[in-house]
Amino acid sequence: MTKLGQWLCGLALLGSAWAALALAPPGLRLPAPYRQALLPLPVYLLVAFGCYSLATVGYRLATFNDCEEAAAELQEHISAARADLRRRGLHF
Repeated sequence: MTKLGQWLCGLALLGSAWAALALAPPGLRLPAPYRQALLPLPVYLLVAFGCYSLATVGYRLATFNDCEEAAAELQEHISAARADLRRRGLHF
């Protein structure tokens, strides 16, 4: 199973559990404070996921490593490509 499939199965499971509790079947009576906290739960989880995503992107951006060797190799490839194009008659 792919990672997307795992996430979708987990979301379906959590969503169905939330819907079952939020719709309050006849045999289940939740106290008012639990019901008030349960109804906006998907919005809270969405905001928490957004905060986690922003923090993860920010952290990975802050700790991004420079690859000096790869940059030098890329510059060599660019110089070789320009020399080849000049040899073929294209001038920049």
